[in-house]
Amino acid sequence: MVAFRARARAKGISDAVYDRVTRGLEPDTSVYAKDSAQPEFNEQLWQYLNRRISEWRLVTGQAAAKKNAALMKRLHADFGIEPDVLLGLWGMESAFGELVDDPDHMKPVFPALAALAWGEPRRRTYWETEFVNALAIVQRGWGEPDGMLGSWAGAMGHTQWMPEVWLNLGVDYDGDGHPSPYSIPDALAGSSRYLIKRGSYQRGVPWGFEVRMDGLPEAAADAKTWRTVEEWAKRGVTPAGGGRFALPKARTRLWAPVGPEGPCFLLTQNFYAVRSYNPSMNYALAVCHLGDRVLGGEPFITAFPGGERPLTLAEIQEVQRRLTRSGFDTGGVDGRVGNMTMRAVAGFQRKIGLQPDGYASLDVLAQLRKGR
Repeated sequence: MVAFRARARAKGISDAVYDRVTRGLEPDTSVYAKDSAQPEFNEQLWQYLNRRISEWRLVTGQAAAKKNAALMKRLHADFGIEPDVLLGLWGMESAFGELVDDPDHMKPVFPALAALAWGEPRRRTYWETEFVNALAIVQRGWGEPDGMLGSWAGAMGHTQWMPEVWLNLGVDYDGDGHPSPYSIPDALAGSSRYLIKRGSYQRGVPWGFEVRMDGLPEAAADAKTWRTVEEWAKRGVTPAGGGRFALPKARTRLWAPVGPEGPCFLLTQNFYAVRSYNPSMNYALAVCHLGDRVLGGEPFITAFPGGERPLTLAEIQEVQRRLTRSGFDTGGVDGRVGNMTMRAVAGFQRKIGLQPDGYASLDVLAQLRKGR
C-alpha cells in the first residue's frame, strides 16, 4: 500500500484521501475463489436462464417497471434505449435494486479491489487502475469509502458500475450534484450512456428475433456473420412463431446457443451492445429475455433440449421451507433463489448423492417431498 502512494499521487489523489482509504485496510482474499467461479461459465444455459428469469424476479421487475414508468419514458426520450433493455440490465445486475445493500451479495469495494490489485496476477494492471479510480471517486466527493458497497469485483449499485464507469460515464440524472450508481435515475442513465458509447446501441432496433433454421447447417449459426434479416430469410431462416419478419433490412447474426434443435436467434447490434456490459453471450441473452418477460413477453417458443421449466414462486418457497426443516439455512422463505438458497440446495444435493450444482430443480423438489 505504501509503495502504491506515488502512483495514486500521479493521478491526482491527495495524501489525505489515500490515507483515509488505506489506513487499516485489509484485502478481502475471499474474492479469489469468486474470480475463478463466475456462474455464467458453470451452468447449462437453460439453468442459467431459469435462475435469473424466475417468477420472483418477474414479479419484482413488473413492480419496478410500474413504479418507474415515468423515469423509463424520460430515459427513452433522452437516450433512445428501449425500456426492456434497461429493465433487463437492472434486473440482472441487482434484482431491481433488491441486492444493492444486501450484505450477502455486496461488500465494501476497497478491500476487494485491494486483494485483486495486489494478489491477482493475471489482470493486475486492470485491478490496480480500478483501485485508483475508486480513490478518485472519493477524491471528487462522490462517494464515501464505507458506503461504496459492491460485488466481489468492485461493481457498484443498481446496474453495477465499475469505478472507471462511474468516473467516465456516470450521469447526474437526479440533479443532486453528482452521479451515483446507488441512485436509480443516475444508474439507468449512466448505463444508457454506456450502451451508446461502449456498445454502439442503435435507437429503434430490437435486440433480436427468435427464429428457426431448419435445413441450414449448424455452422451457419456462428454468431459472427452479418447479414440482413431478409438475406437470412432467403437462406431459410424463419420466425419461430411463424409469420413475417419485422425490420427486413436490419443487420443481424445467426446464433444457435445449444444447436439448431434448441432456441435460435437473429441478433442485432443491440444484443452486442448489451454484451459489451459483460462478455458472456449467456448473460446478454438473459438480460434481453428478462426485459422482454418483465414487459409481458412470452417464454422462448422452442424448448431447450434436456431442459425443464423453472419452479414457480410457490414451489421455490416450498423448497426453502423443506430445506430449512432439514437443517439447510436458506435465509428465509421469500421465493428468491439467492446465494443462501443455492448453498442450501447444494448441501442437500450432496447429502443425497446428486451433483451439487445448487440448482433448485423439479427433482430436488421431488426428493424433498419424499423426506430424504
